[in-house]
Parts: sequence; structure tokens; C-alpha cells
Amino acid sequence: MTKLVLLHRTDSKYEDEPDRVYDFPATYLGAMREGVGDWAVYYEPVKAGARGYFAVAKIAQVIPKPGAEGRFLALIEPRSFLPFDREVARLDGGRPLEAALAGPDGAPLAGGAQQRAVRRLPEAEFAAIVRRGLPDDLERIEAIRYGPAPDLADPAAPFERPVIERLLSRPYRDAAFRRKVRAAYGNRCAMSGLALRNGGGRPEVQAAHIRPVEHGGSDSLRNGIALTGTLHWMFDRGLVSVAEDWTILVSRNKVPGEVIERLIRPRGTLERPRDPRDWPHPANLLWHRQNIFGQIDLEGPAPWG
Repeated sequence: MTKLVLLHRTDSKYEDEPDRVYDFPATYLGAMREGVGDWAVYYEPVKAGARGYFAVAKIAQVIPKPGAEGRFLALIEPRSFLPFDREVARLDGGRPLEAALAGPDGAPLAGGAQQRAVRRLPEAEFAAIVRRGLPDDLERIEAIRYGPAPDLADPAAPFERPVIERLLSRPYRDAAFRRKVRAAYGNRCAMSGLALRNGGGRPEVQAAHIRPVEHGGSDSLRNGIALTGTLHWMFDRGLVSVAEDWTILVSRNKVPGEVIERLIRPRGTLERPRDPRDWPHPANLLWHRQNIFGQIDLEGPAPWG
């Protein structure tokens, strides 16, 4: 197995969706086959800004692309994709993080290797990039983000978990997902438009998976929506959903009209992040409409009861 760098462009003409599938030509088939069962870092070159390395995922399988001779698909292992908490620039002090992209003097090479869509990545460089994008203490950073650190008489010595252990940790992934979704929506609920905070400044808004992880959903930002606690509860139970045109759908036979008026923003459409790259993916919203909306029998009292 071999770790890889996968070049991905948001405006790619190929059928790329980083949390599900990577479309590539036969030129890179050898390297991609070496990467099956191992992890890859996504990289996007951007002229305006420094997107750089932006996510990590595990390659599950490589198959021929149906109806496209000479092209292949790398299928991403479900629940493995994780966006970086902060994007990682390609250069550090003028030197590439990938040694293969540097000349003898450490300066970046022009063209050639850095233009390759699939690049092999040594273990140490993979770990270094992931550590920059996903800090080991991300859970602690999130826990004390809006309040003081706990007062420990005898604080434990810092312990850096292995990178792969961190990538497989559900609590760690939840913290990373929550931070990305809240930030993308400006800590504002996408359905009510409210940006509530408690006395300590902590946002009330929560990060909701559109397609639940236990049903094959990923931790991609495009599988997330920022919602207040009540609307999150309603979304998970199929009382609200989102139409193809971004209209907020409501199960009106289960939700009283006065509740709708109080909870849903007047225009009745989903408020999306500023960056279109962060908008909910239509396929995830379709899954929610087909599998959750209006299909769950409610148990217990409603939060507005």
C-alpha cells in the first residue's frame, strides 16, 4: 500500500466528488492501485488564494469507469473522508512540503511532477501534512473555544496520537465536522436565520449530517447543514427537508403552522454558505428527501409541545 496526493479541482470536468469517487486516466492506474487500502491527501491548486491540501480520505477500490475507455474510478471508503480544519499551503518557507517537488536546493520545481494528478507520498510527509491540517488537540481546542480551560491540579503530559488513530476516532471527527460546518455557515442556522449564543459566547447552532454517517454519509462539509437544536431534531426525524431549488420543505401534517412561522425564515429557503464549494450536495439532499422526510414515526413529545 502507498499513500498518495490526489489533485482535485472544484471546477473539474470529470466526475469527481472527493468524499465518494475520484476520476482519473490510465496514466495513474499503477499508483492508484498501490494506494488501495491506504490514505490519500487531496490537493487543489488555486491561483487566487492558497487552497493547497484540504482533506484526507481512504481509497477502497479502483474500477474501470463505465462507458469511458481509458479512465478509472477510485472509490472512497465510506466514512473515511475528512476535510482539514485548516487548509495547508504547498510551501513552507518557500520549500514544498513534498520533497519530490523540490530541487537539490530545496526550491520548488516548475511544471513536471507538481502537475501530476496523482503523486506518491512518503509516510512522514503524509503525517506532517495531516498534522498541519488536523491538529492533534482539535477536540480540546473546540472544548475550550468559548470558555476557559479546565483547572487541573496535575495536568497530564501532552500525548500526540498517531495520525491514523486520530482519523479513525469518531469523537475527533465529530469535532472537526462541527467546526467546519459552523464556520461555513457563520454560526447561523440555515433554516431559521438565527445566530444565537449563550452567555459565554458559544454558538447554539449545531452541525447536522444530511445523510447520517450510519447510513453511508460522510463528514464532508457538503453533507452538513448548520441548524438550531430544535430544527436539527426536526431534520433528523423527517419533519423538515430541503427541495432541489433550496426551498425548505415541512411535513405540515405533523408540524403546527404556528411552529413553522416561528422557526423557518420568512423567505422559506435554505441560507447557504458564501462559498458555493460548501453548499449541500444535491445527492445528499435527495437521499434525505427520499429516505427520511415524512417517513419516521415520532416517539415522545415534540420540543414545541
